[in-house]
Amino acid sequence: QLQLVESGGGLVQPGGSLRLSCAASGFTSHYHAIGWFRQAPGKEHEGVSCIRSSDGQTYYGDSVKGRFTISRDNSKNTVYLQMNSLKSEDTGVYYCAAGRIFYYNQMIRTDFTSWGQGTQVTVSS
Repeated sequence: QLQLVESGGGLVQPGGSLRLSCAASGFTSHYHAIGWFRQAPGKEHEGVSCIRSSDGQTYYGDSVKGRFTISRDNSKNTVYLQMNSLKSEDTGVYYCAAGRIFYYNQMIRTDFTSWGQGTQVTVSS
């Protein structure tokens, strides 16, 4: 079984930056895609970004393109999400999730079968 542990959330002012980390342990080789979803209060989960473990191919949701960068360190089994130029609408709980299928143009929530506990990101002045 795969375990995912997120860290790096917090409170930041609009325009600021945060870096989230997702440390994976367990059967990491079974999962080809690791990504980030977020959920704002009263809203559905939104796929933010995903990276393919084998070659680093990435996907970004339209709302974060140009501001967020996902990366991985396979030696540490860790995926990072660098978030710049943060906006109030980026506020939410960010979840790290792993799945067996990577898509270039979308993130399908049900394809991601292992989830972390989530970390809160609040963008507010």
